[in-house]
Amino acid sequence: MRLLVVQESDWIKRNPHQQHHLMERLSMRGHEIRVIDYPIDWKEEEGHYKKREVVEGYHKIHQLANVKVIRPSILKIPLLVYPSIIFSHRKEIKRQIKEFKPDVLLGFGIINSYIAARIARKEKIPFIYYWIDVLHRLIPEKSFQALGEYMERTTIKNSTQVITINHKLEEFVRNLGAKNTMVIGAGIDLDKFDPALDGSRIRQEYGIKDGDTILFFMGFLYHFAGLKEVALELAKGKYKNVKLLIVGDGDVYDDLQNIVKEHNLEDKVLLVGRKDYNEIPEYIAVSDICILPAYPNEEIMQDIVPIKIYEYMAMSKPVITTKLPGIIMEFGENNGISYVDLPEDVVSKVIEIDVKAEGKKARKFAEKCDWNEITNEFEDIINKI
Repeated sequence: MRLLVVQESDWIKRNPHQQHHLMERLSMRGHEIRVIDYPIDWKEEEGHYKKREVVEGYHKIHQLANVKVIRPSILKIPLLVYPSIIFSHRKEIKRQIKEFKPDVLLGFGIINSYIAARIARKEKIPFIYYWIDVLHRLIPEKSFQALGEYMERTTIKNSTQVITINHKLEEFVRNLGAKNTMVIGAGIDLDKFDPALDGSRIRQEYGIKDGDTILFFMGFLYHFAGLKEVALELAKGKYKNVKLLIVGDGDVYDDLQNIVKEHNLEDKVLLVGRKDYNEIPEYIAVSDICILPAYPNEEIMQDIVPIKIYEYMAMSKPVITTKLPGIIMEFGENNGISYVDLPEDVVSKVIEIDVKAEGKKARKFAEKCDWNEITNEFEDIINKI
């Protein structure tokens, strides 16, 4: 089967999400996959115009995967970038329908999903709208968020099927008017994320001692991630053997570096930057407890369940998170997840946790989320459609 995917994030640079795992596994099963993406970090590049690019045979997770990534041209000028997406992505979607003749279109974005769903309806091609986040809340220009929500509502109406990654998101899209919905939860490669994995190399590299308790966070470092609050709590000196290991980069990285310097936390807060996805299990193996200390009132975090939570749990790591509605709905109580009110409460919560007992509960939950089963479920859906 031929699948055409559209999204408004960088397929190559950004960390792997649900779509990467599913599409790469489907490609290894013989399906042909093409992705139209968007260089979301274009502001970091020089110049005002980015020409069309094509990457053949790309893989992020599995070496045997084969995904063709197509990046239409854009104007790299604030505000004008959006009209340029409308023009170039519409042109590219029509081109791919003519040349590639996809059996199914999948949308993970706002603008290009809106375009793709309208074209798919006209061409009588099934369109699946796949929600892993509430995307209009991520639009940096607040004044455009209402327009983004309108486009999402319209795309839902033009969709053959709406899929969400968790039950809180399903509740959200139903409030937007979705009727034909279903949940396909995040998956785990249980072989890759193995609790028996040894992290001794990482411990040695960063001077982590046997008596240290390591809190771990990975991912893009948003301002609302709560990591500054955790670092400043460690700076109080009340938790001598507790250290924070952060893998990733992003908006708050420089602020964290400044906190480390100002409070002499070089031995307490370990900022290691972005790492290749295949290295991540080894870093998780070093940790004792994984954390998601996001601001509990941050609108963006209300309805999502980051896939990294499942990866932590698969490696028998208990998780401390703030009381985020999507996570509470998905995991509830007694599944290896502990909840706190505020980001700075994470550190004091550590002493209450039985790491081994909670880690076993986490692994037991994660074992129900094998990627093979989730890929089977999604493959059944596209075959029926």
